[in-house]
Amino acid sequence: MAVNNERMLGPEMGATAGISHKSGAKRWMMSADIDALFNFPCDFPIKVMGKSNPEFAATITQVVQQFDAEFDASRIEIRPSSGGNYTGLTCTVRATSRAHLDDIYRALTAHPMVKIVM
Repeated sequence: MAVNNERMLGPEMGATAGISHKSGAKRWMMSADIDALFNFPCDFPIKVMGKSNPEFAATITQVVQQFDAEFDASRIEIRPSSGGNYTGLTCTVRATSRAHLDDIYRALTAHPMVKIVM
């Protein structure tokens, strides 16, 4: 069973675009590095995984649309796991700043249907 330590390391941990795995190994890009990589505004893909549920994509769409009103749900890429127990989504948002991305990541990682965000 997935636990919170598998979730995205958020800004409260001093990281963006990173993940903590069960092994405890942590990988992330520090905020100065990520700011140098992007020219905001830009399109930014966010990968979200959760237990398979018929409402998963619609629910994640609602969360993302709180931060990106022009988010096009028809562009979500949906991939079921090989066993069918999990669903992976790729949502491409229009990010206006690092803070904007941080807000989206925080909302997604806080949602009870979400197991991991990358």
